[in-house]
Amino acid sequence: MQVYLVGGAVRDGLLGRSVAERDWVVVGATPAELEALGFVPVGRDFPVFLHPETHEEHALARLERKVAPGYRGFVTEFSPDVTLEEDLARRDLTINAMARAADGTLVDPHGGRADLERRLLRHVSPAFAEDPVRILRVARFAARFAPLGFTVAPDTLALMRSMVTSGEAAALVAERVWKEMEKALGEPRPGVFIEVLRECGALRVILPEVDALFGVPQRAEWHPEVDTGAHMLLALQVAAGRGAPVSVRFAVLAHDLGKALTPPAQWPAHLGHEAGGRVPIDALCDRLRVPNEHRELALLACRFHTTVHRALELRPGTILELLEQSDAFRRPARFAELLEACECDARGRLGLEARPYPQRAHLEAALAAAAGAALTAEDRTGLSGPAIGARIRERRLAAIAAQRQSPSSSVIR
Repeated sequence: MQVYLVGGAVRDGLLGRSVAERDWVVVGATPAELEALGFVPVGRDFPVFLHPETHEEHALARLERKVAPGYRGFVTEFSPDVTLEEDLARRDLTINAMARAADGTLVDPHGGRADLERRLLRHVSPAFAEDPVRILRVARFAARFAPLGFTVAPDTLALMRSMVTSGEAAALVAERVWKEMEKALGEPRPGVFIEVLRECGALRVILPEVDALFGVPQRAEWHPEVDTGAHMLLALQVAAGRGAPVSVRFAVLAHDLGKALTPPAQWPAHLGHEAGGRVPIDALCDRLRVPNEHRELALLACRFHTTVHRALELRPGTILELLEQSDAFRRPARFAELLEACECDARGRLGLEARPYPQRAHLEAALAAAAGAALTAEDRTGLSGPAIGARIRERRLAAIAAQRQSPSSSVIR
């Protein structure tokens, strides 16, 4: 029995990056032998075990055989006779198909180390085309390693295009798409994930609502980058640069989906795109089974981003309506995420990334003032039910009016 460190731990070690988790491949053993040594079986589709002390995953070396479309259409074969090289050959990218022996020797049958040096994401073998999830994984790794200069190898990109053409990408199941997409949104360059999927043609299959943004023009005085898809990518990169959580990044991705529904005769104006965006956001979230908290924030950003951009010119009553309709009093943390998404939207414009965004502080102050406008027991005397609510609203309105700053001409649309 031999044990090898494999995959991301080997890759990241060679890149000088911190290693978050370590995975191991066991060659020359059976499940019974591992269990006798105290390993705990956890694998559902193939033999994976947790080390009795470190709890790190150890998988038996295995082969995979394609028997049906989609990422589930595989039969897994394992035995003590499967070699390390055979196990590595079934992996997706050369940089993920390396191993280290117990004595530190690097096992690199597919040139992964050379591809690391060339900053290249390249598939291991033609078997790559058998698993459509690998399209998503390549795009996600491109988003992770783009700051280091990594690009997708031309022949790998061509193979991904052929997979889309053959219908493999259409066989992806919702849960797996969202799992990879959620990880990709958290990477340093999430927009690269979208760009790679678009370049290979998978975006129109997996995220048609997002793909439809590209080629849709906006007014140049508000959007120097003009293209709505380009704006979304810029805003997404601003969100990543600010360390925004995935919920905010998803809201930024989805906030302008309504603009893809604007009839071309009305371009570059997009009147009503805020209300129209609900349909494609719901369609995307229903299809991919996006968590409700992400859906809710995306819908809020879609509905209110233009209102938030106009905060400095809004009347106190309109600001109070915004706070009420966004449920800011009960969910202030989510309202803060809405403001973050709107600021990323405002800064995601070509050449305007550093422009001040006072609207955020203005609305934060309004919320703080309104939330502090409580009624005393004496104030409630003689009031009940709706009358109490109306009095509280009067107090909140007065508090917002009192803290309101001078309006500014800085309006964003």
